[in-house]
Amino acid sequence: MLLQRITAWALLVVSSSAWAVSPYVQGDPVAGANVQAVATAVEGKLKSGGFKVVGKYFPKNLAGYGVVIATDDAMLDEVGSVGGYAVMGAAVRVGVKADGSVAYTNPDYWYRAYFRKDFEKKEEAVKALQGRLQKALGAGKGLGGDEAPSSLTHYRYMIGMERLDSYKNKLAEYGSFAEALKAVRENLAKGAGKTAKVYEIVLPDRKLAVFGVAMNGSGSSDGEWISKIDMQNNITGLPYEVYVINNEVGAPHGRFRIALAFPDVGMGQFMRISSLPNTIIETMSAVAGADKKSSGDSW
Repeated sequence: MLLQRITAWALLVVSSSAWAVSPYVQGDPVAGANVQAVATAVEGKLKSGGFKVVGKYFPKNLAGYGVVIATDDAMLDEVGSVGGYAVMGAAVRVGVKADGSVAYTNPDYWYRAYFRKDFEKKEEAVKALQGRLQKALGAGKGLGGDEAPSSLTHYRYMIGMERLDSYKNKLAEYGSFAEALKAVRENLAKGAGKTAKVYEIVLPDRKLAVFGVAMNGSGSSDGEWISKIDMQNNITGLPYEVYVINNEVGAPHGRFRIALAFPDVGMGQFMRISSLPNTIIETMSAVAGADKKSSGDSW
């Protein structure tokens, strides 16, 4: 009886562990003299795999790290059909390092969070994307921590913190989708809030768009804050996003988006960037063309 109980307990532990989902997947390493060369090699792999590369990002103050951003036509169709906040899942991010290391966003993790109740209907499409990424980049171990799949459907880091659809996400409202899109493009072009555009993906028929935004402010640049929480090796979590849904411009709250990208970071680490949620609200408000002050939220 004791042996049966031990065996049952061991199986339960293994089952629970296997059912956890990691945000990133380790890809096959590539050769390169520097991070830009590694990124170029990854770009070639993605293009050969049928992906469209829409941007590359090498954060300031973080030498040797970068991100290649791509889209996949089949998944864009699924994102558009779900609509709304699912536009956050329009991009596939691939982190690269100067030593040739590669890691990419795990579709099974991110689409559970972005498709939410629609995930089951889209699961076959998610698996198909996962297969295409594995073929193009390799299929190594999970990276970046893990979450139970059920917790990702309505993810939040702690009780009382924001979810994907928090009302705090809304930054600005315009007369139309075209006006909102124009405002974001113009503000990024002029570096509003000390930002720069990394990529843009627009689904005009669905009135959806998402932009990757580089934060370059002194003391709060992406390279600085990700180093403060010791997550630079999970660079695949960058860049941050601003999105347009119909005529509204918004951005995910920092306490949702950063925690989702780095689920194994403890509260002590997050307190090192306690002011970052406020900074993000003010920075992305500048991109949105809004004069919105932070709400006082912090870690």
